[in-house]
Amino acid sequence: MIKVRNLSFGFADKTLFDEAEFSVGSGQKVALVGANGVGKTTLFNLLLKKELPITGDIEVLGEIGFVPQEIKRDLEMEEANFIRNYLDPKHKNEDFQLKKMLSGLELGDLDLSDNPKVLSGGQKTKLALCRALLTEPDLLLLDEPTNFMDIEGKRWVMDFLSRYNKTLILISHDISLMDEAINRVLYINQNTKKIEEYKGNYSKFLKLKKEKEDLAQRHLLVQQKQIKRMEAGVIRLFKNKSKKGVHQRVILQRRVERLKQGLPETPSEIRQIKFTLPEPSKVGELPLKAFSISKSFNHLKVFKDLNFSIIRGERIAFLGPNGSGKSTLIKVLNGILEPDSGEVKRDINLKIGYYSQEFVSFDLKKTLLDSLIDESSLPSTQARSFLGRFNFLGEKVFQKVATLSGGEKTRLAIALLTSKDYNLLILDEPTTYLDVMSQRIILDALKEYKGTMIVVSHTEEFISELKPDKAFLMPEGRMVFWSDELLHRVSKI
Repeated sequence: MIKVRNLSFGFADKTLFDEAEFSVGSGQKVALVGANGVGKTTLFNLLLKKELPITGDIEVLGEIGFVPQEIKRDLEMEEANFIRNYLDPKHKNEDFQLKKMLSGLELGDLDLSDNPKVLSGGQKTKLALCRALLTEPDLLLLDEPTNFMDIEGKRWVMDFLSRYNKTLILISHDISLMDEAINRVLYINQNTKKIEEYKGNYSKFLKLKKEKEDLAQRHLLVQQKQIKRMEAGVIRLFKNKSKKGVHQRVILQRRVERLKQGLPETPSEIRQIKFTLPEPSKVGELPLKAFSISKSFNHLKVFKDLNFSIIRGERIAFLGPNGSGKSTLIKVLNGILEPDSGEVKRDINLKIGYYSQEFVSFDLKKTLLDSLIDESSLPSTQARSFLGRFNFLGEKVFQKVATLSGGEKTRLAIALLTSKDYNLLILDEPTTYLDVMSQRIILDALKEYKGTMIVVSHTEEFISELKPDKAFLMPEGRMVFWSDELLHRVSKI
């Protein structure tokens, strides 16, 4: 199905693959894993021939179906005025065939004449999956398919992929999905630039990888002790000035050098991001108030006559299934969208820090450094140091935002949030694209934040640990005091 030999590829300042090799057989379901920015999405682009290798061969047999990571930046979806035009641009299928496929993906309530722009992130992901499946692909590539899914959507994807009987390669940070739906792991080793193959699901991969690393570490310690003993022998032989002693010393020194050259390279430590959120600036008792706000897109009503107030210092979780209007409401509160009717009153001292799952605030043409300087007004030297806390080091700060991976864009967005003393954070899926360790670091920082916070997340563990004071339930448009029982209602609200 797939054979990759001696693959080398990288960008001007970074090597991603160095003579990497792997193969994928027909019917295998594979997880592609590795740290943020290590080249997972780039490998997909190489398989799709969107990028060409510097050296090496890539052989892929059959038709490929692809669902991209940043589905909300899918230009074909953005330019399609109707769902039908996006799903079937060459009009090869009858309407009933498209409706049947949509129904199978739990999108049966959508009309083929609807504009895909108004759909939620989870609905757009399902729509992209529908389009990919219509081509009847031999190989399905999914890049973070559950990123914008609610709990019910994630369960649906898990069940769908468990039953899927063709070849699949999946990029995901969803451990449950990778344990349930896959039977093989390809691991991109950022130290060796190779691709390692493991049999089994993600949990088995972690176990096997740790055993392999522990064995390599024990072997390294044995070799280091042997070298130390031999070096001590060389020192002792310096006292023996005879020809035989000199000869033995030279031979022993050569053996030491050969052993040192054969030592495996010690893996460089994977740096984790490190930050705290600044003390929020002062703001009034009611930073934000909504009076009878309504919003629609064409004939689609998103919400109507919402009334609520946000009290200073509160943590509020916006809960509801995909398509219930959470992200749209956040954009109205933030002033990105205007309500059709009603009013949002903001305190005169309100400073909103906004994290969007769509990265709408990014200028993709700017460098990382320019983005931070423009946001924070920090001098260049301080800005570079600041970005270093988020593992953007060296020449990386001069990279264009457009070239970043999803996880790197998330880290940049969090960096921008911490560069000012915002007194209201509005966070729309803040852990999207991040590895598990980075998710934990961000959660710990948010737990310590003293300001007001509005959070949208479909990750039960994240919401639970954040300990909200209240929940705003969509689509009902109701503010309630927090209870852990709400976690079990997330997909049913």
